[in-house]
Amino acid sequence: MEKTRGAILLLLLVADFGFGAAQNATTGEAHGFHVGVILDLGSPVGKGARTSVLLAVQDFYAAHQNYSTKLVLHIRDSMGSNVRAASAAIELLKDYKVQAIIGPQKSSEAVFISNLGNVTQVPIVSFTATSPSLTSDSMPYFLRATLNDSAQVKSIASLVQAYGWREVVAVYEDTDYGRDILPYLIYVLQEIDVRVPYRSVIPLAATSETILQELNGLIARQTRVFIVHMSSTMTTLLFMKAKELGMMNKGFVWIITNGVANIIDSLNPSVLQAMNGVLGVRYYVPRSQELDDLSIRWNRMYQQDNPDASPFNKLNIVGLWGYDTTWVLAQAAENVGISSARNKQPWYIKNSTCLESMDISIKGHKLLTSIVQNKFRGLSGDFDLTDGRQLKVSVFQIINVVGRGWREIGFWNVKSGLSRELKQDYFKKTGPASMPDLNPVIWPGESTEKPMGWEIPTDGKKLRVGVYSSENPEFIKTYKDPVTKATTASGLSVDIFEEAVKRLPFPVSYDYIEFDTGDTATSGSYNDFVYQVYLQEYDIAVADTTIRYNRTLYVDFTVPYTESGVGMIVPVKENLNMDMWLFLRPLSTAMWFGSIIFFMYTGFVVWLLEYLKDNEHDPFSLEQLAITIFSIFEEKEELKHFLARIVLRVWRVVLLVLAASYTASFASMLTVQQLSPTVTDVHELQKNGEYVGFHQGSFVEGLLLGIDFDASKIRGYATPDDFYSALSNGSIAALVDEVPYIKLFLAKYNKGYTMVGPIYKSAGFAFALPKNSPLRAELSRAILNITGGETIIQFEKKWIGQNSHENDGTLDGSGAITFESFGGLFLLTGIVTTCSPLVAVLMRRYKKQQENAENKGDGQNESGPGQEKEKMEEQGDQNSNGQGLELMKSQTTLSMNACTHPR
Repeated sequence: MEKTRGAILLLLLVADFGFGAAQNATTGEAHGFHVGVILDLGSPVGKGARTSVLLAVQDFYAAHQNYSTKLVLHIRDSMGSNVRAASAAIELLKDYKVQAIIGPQKSSEAVFISNLGNVTQVPIVSFTATSPSLTSDSMPYFLRATLNDSAQVKSIASLVQAYGWREVVAVYEDTDYGRDILPYLIYVLQEIDVRVPYRSVIPLAATSETILQELNGLIARQTRVFIVHMSSTMTTLLFMKAKELGMMNKGFVWIITNGVANIIDSLNPSVLQAMNGVLGVRYYVPRSQELDDLSIRWNRMYQQDNPDASPFNKLNIVGLWGYDTTWVLAQAAENVGISSARNKQPWYIKNSTCLESMDISIKGHKLLTSIVQNKFRGLSGDFDLTDGRQLKVSVFQIINVVGRGWREIGFWNVKSGLSRELKQDYFKKTGPASMPDLNPVIWPGESTEKPMGWEIPTDGKKLRVGVYSSENPEFIKTYKDPVTKATTASGLSVDIFEEAVKRLPFPVSYDYIEFDTGDTATSGSYNDFVYQVYLQEYDIAVADTTIRYNRTLYVDFTVPYTESGVGMIVPVKENLNMDMWLFLRPLSTAMWFGSIIFFMYTGFVVWLLEYLKDNEHDPFSLEQLAITIFSIFEEKEELKHFLARIVLRVWRVVLLVLAASYTASFASMLTVQQLSPTVTDVHELQKNGEYVGFHQGSFVEGLLLGIDFDASKIRGYATPDDFYSALSNGSIAALVDEVPYIKLFLAKYNKGYTMVGPIYKSAGFAFALPKNSPLRAELSRAILNITGGETIIQFEKKWIGQNSHENDGTLDGSGAITFESFGGLFLLTGIVTTCSPLVAVLMRRYKKQQENAENKGDGQNESGPGQEKEKMEEQGDQNSNGQGLELMKSQTTLSMNACTHPR
């Protein structure tokens, strides 16, 4: 075997020597600029990169025939070994005095070789080493003519966020290339609240059995979103085995990074068929005629150099980066030129002999600077190494593997994020499900429905549902069969949980596991129960468990399924109405003042209307006004103006309704039994040194102690019967408990007790799940569906009962008639009262205009009848009986006759 490898190396040296000699023979006056090339020529990427570099040299010097320098390539095969790559680099630097090295192909190989470049000041330019650990700070002579792997993590995170997945599994190979991206990927996922609960590490020497074993472990987990970051060889094997296990069916999500997505066109069609439905992130290269022409020539050269290679290998972005890198290096070589002077400064290393004769390049720094500063538009896009000696992040293309090829579903760039079209400068979501604005995706299993990203394991494993028997069996009570040892449960909490599971969009099987504790009366028992979820003893905890801040530190809760808050159960007392000012209570203060103001306003308007009717006589007296205003059913004083009578009648309607309401309210206050709570403030109990009860095992004890309640004044009770006994015999003045328990108590003992509060806030009862459990969102939606309909009412009637939760007596309250309740009537009388004087003034003015018009017509007539008429009017005014009127009529008749028949 060693002889064979030695023969291969000898053949490579001979071939390399022949290639260099051929180049020197054809360059004429051009001076050779020696450059080393280290690639894994047994891999599809290495083969394609070699073709790109050779083709770039041909094209460059065909376009620049007058250049005085020409690259002389010394190609070495690393065979995928770090040791062979390092050995090849030492050989190139020592024996061939190379001025630069293109490569190596792998990130792990670049670590040692870049150190050699730092010492010899020879630039190392790699267009395939993408590990983020290769930084320009520690490797000043290392140039990355490609993207850092960390540049793509934000695009992957945006894709995960766009589809609403909450958990992903990272699948990567156990190499520097696979491991180094993990910190960056996990960081950006944590920023959008996405968990990585498991990392699947595939050994570099993994066999088919190893991969099958790891994939079986992934199937047993809930998460169904996998981000794959491996080499093309490992990725091919992974997806072939995943298809065998049924992991390329509906419900699974696979996302490949740009390491494989960039060379997706070079994969075997059978591999692409196994990858159907996979999403990928790849570097975007715009199409052009120059690129199409290069692809044709590249394919021809590749087939000539590799006649036994796969015919499916095509020019990809890696080949384009190699092509542009060679152009940049050739241009830099021309700028720097050839120098025969070399400073030979031995690099001494202890116990080392092969490295002592390596020289330091005189123009290495100048060559490095020329490469970095040479910015141009290459076939791969903008070639610019000024930012950290590596290519800048540009645009990523989101692809979907379909059939034997792929289709574009969108783009991602730094400024605008995800978008369907490259021209869009923003990311928007459309549709009822807030789907991302991307082209439709064909998911694994040829499904067009977006996967949830998780599901209950299909290996027959059931959910472990922990249940905790409460002292209030109406909420939850557990039973264990003595023969089968199977646990069953019943109660309001159990009914809601089982109904929520039925409404999930997928089937779920589960087993109840009873929480076993030696002392269920301890205050921390509920905390211990919830903590079992954190310890992964349960997949979900079902009980009358309250959402508390300290519990949310290690578990998540669904939305509450009960009312929230903490209140008090207190006895009620009867109020005797002995107040001498009780007659004022039927009307509120605003009602009293409003009624008085409207009374005065109405009286003033009535007086004004009567005054306007006839202001030459005695005005309407205040005594008459008061009698008229307060007379509801009849008028004690006759009103002359008809508008005044209208105003008064409207006011009487208001007064009648107000008097009837007052009478009813006052009668109720005198006859109905009034009940009020004995205490309304927990601080009053604390001040008076009263004893207070609470529900054992509840957080209420800590709540009372938190407000400096005397611990000796706090007493714990287990059941509603214990509560009732303690309240009845006066052991405690009040019971502080959560609202659901108070409702249960009042359903049984609703006579003589009532609820005060809520006096404190609380979130209510809910189910506990592990942190970031994908089941939480689905269960919460199902619970909201239950609590928002008739189902929760039926459950509460079943377990809590249909009895009234209120006391039979009427609790004391103000009950006063407010001004707002009579607003309509007061508005009506106000409008009528305000408009009446205005109408009266207009009518009076109109009447005066009519009288003036009549007087003017009479003044134009100078005959006697006019004087006689005035005399008759004066006589009529002096005559106070009916005879005066008769005399006036007769005189008028005589005067008219005299005018008609003059003597």
